[in-house]
Amino acid sequence: MSGPPDEFAWIARGLAPLAEGAAEAFGLIDDAAAIPSRPGFDLIVSKDAIVEGVHFLPTDPPDLIARKLLRVNLSDLAAKGADPYGYFLAIAWPANYGWPEREAFARGLAEDQARFGLKLFGGDTVATPGPLTASLTIFGWTPAERMVRRAGARPGDVILATGTIGDGYLGLLSAKGLSVGNSYIQAEWLADRYRLPRPRLGLRQALRDHAHAALDVSDGLIADADKLARASGVGLEIDLDRMPLSEPAAAWLARAADRTAALVELATGGDDYEIVCAVSPEDAPALLAAATEAGIALAPIGSAHAGAGVRVSVAGREVKVARAGYVHT
Repeated sequence: MSGPPDEFAWIARGLAPLAEGAAEAFGLIDDAAAIPSRPGFDLIVSKDAIVEGVHFLPTDPPDLIARKLLRVNLSDLAAKGADPYGYFLAIAWPANYGWPEREAFARGLAEDQARFGLKLFGGDTVATPGPLTASLTIFGWTPAERMVRRAGARPGDVILATGTIGDGYLGLLSAKGLSVGNSYIQAEWLADRYRLPRPRLGLRQALRDHAHAALDVSDGLIADADKLARASGVGLEIDLDRMPLSEPAAAWLARAADRTAALVELATGGDDYEIVCAVSPEDAPALLAAATEAGIALAPIGSAHAGAGVRVSVAGREVKVARAGYVHT
């Protein structure tokens, strides 16, 4: 079948299979879903949207776009310490998205919702003359009053970051065809990190148990650390020499003419979808041990203190950062 499908045919053929097994969704034949209460738990709700040309490239395959949409939302749940539950989906399809493209999109959703334990509960689908735009509202559970907030960091806390920083930014450059890796394999690895974030769900229990505050790194490490600092009413010291880097990012840094400027570039580029968190020095070893057990890299990158804002340093010297990260306008 070719050409753009009508809304009801697309829901029945493309989306209804994604709701199979979810009694809450009523087979997507109703106008709403019913989310039951769960005694002793809080329902955690988050929402992120992605737009062609802003969050993904026009040439990116539809299945990878769908998987990125799920994963950027799952990253928010991971930072809150929440267990994935389900989601609502809204898509504005441009004219060039016919049956093949939409079915590929649905396959991507099916692959990752099976991987992460999610079901589709409902949503909306419309046409648009503009670029592909997709929005996802995601639900998760935490034990009552155990969601990890941005607020809560305390003076003396250790600041840690998961995974590696800067790969999303370099991956975007690589996906655009720019030379950022030492080899084709490195360039493709970086592009994959941009297209497919790794939500750190394996750390959610440990964050609930030990973290005072956390959020996911989407707009850039420094920008998102500043959000944590503002919400918590503390100041942060971030040492970019301690920022965890992948092998391709370290190789890119080694070729940079200005190491300090390059470190700032990695720390402000965004699209990493890692977690930055604050934990007491006493609890830091337990959180680090839990991360090791979960197979998730976790590294101390700074500390919290009484004050405000984020102080960034390289080689022990403060660095002034003109642009902390991506700004949504």
